Amino acid sequence: MSIKNMRLEVMQFLENKVDGFVDQFLIPVEKIWQPSDFLPDSQSETFFEDVKELREIAKELPYDFWVAMVGDTITEEALPTYESWLMEVEGVDNEGRNGWSKWVRQWTGEENRHGDLLNKYLYLSGRVNMKEVEITTQYLINDGFDIGTGKDPYKNFVYTSFQELATYVSHNRVSQIAKDFGDKKLSKACKMIAGDEMRHHHAYSEFINEIFKVDPSEMMLAFQYMMKQKITMPAHFLRESGQSISSAFNHFSDSAQKLGVYTANDYVDIMQKLLEKWSIDKISGLTDDAEKARDYLMKLPGRMAKISERLVLPEENYIFKWVQPALVK
Repeated sequence: MSIKNMRLEVMQFLENKVDGFVDQFLIPVEKIWQPSDFLPDSQSETFFEDVKELREIAKELPYDFWVAMVGDTITEEALPTYESWLMEVEGVDNEGRNGWSKWVRQWTGEENRHGDLLNKYLYLSGRVNMKEVEITTQYLINDGFDIGTGKDPYKNFVYTSFQELATYVSHNRVSQIAKDFGDKKLSKACKMIAGDEMRHHHAYSEFINEIFKVDPSEMMLAFQYMMKQKITMPAHFLRESGQSISSAFNHFSDSAQKLGVYTANDYVDIMQKLLEKWSIDKISGLTDDAEKARDYLMKLPGRMAKISERLVLPEENYIFKWVQPALVK
């Protein structure tokens, strides 16, 4: 049997469990929070006073914080790209509306709330240039992205397992920083987003666990493949108005590192967590190639940690069009 056909067979086998995955890892629409739960109520007579209070508290937050917030928002707002990418994965039948396509649609529904909430907060805060933010968001959707997974479900689930945990880290850190500056409402909102990301991380990680049970060698090789090429964050393709594909992500990454929102050490830590979560050191029945892949993976966090120690950040801030430092303390 070809590798592609084996992948499809495994996905069809796991499809029988998708309803259970939905019940375990996703929350019904009527029970989950919505963006309006964390924003000033536009129907309230105190709406303008509430917005004024939001804007006053927002003035205390520093430049790098707003860069991180904008980057997180734009990444969440590029959701159409992520849904169309997942719908193309082998075993996901959108036309037939099989179990996997049900998962993708309902996962998308939960993720959609994140961008809605963050976008509205940025707009009300008065701290950012919303038109520039919107231009970057449209560019990111227009450009699409190639994360090196193709239509391979094994590689795609490695990517989503990693990326969902990375977004949890980022939103959780932003929540803590907002709290430290006295913005308790924004802190709670970002904490709720982080909670969603962690649930989604657990889901995609469980998909990998299930695949390791039935196709351990190919799953190990797919894991190695993704770690060798490094996980490319969706924000890697950010660009501002008037630019072609640019170095905007590098500058965004510098701000995130300085602020401690998402660092090179976090990348290494996530890698280690995945090794432990999937019990990579205990998986048996591997081919020779898969054994070599396991050896590579087990040593990789140590190698990456040494590289991260040599990272030097620029002293001066890059000035994004999204955020003018003169407007922000």
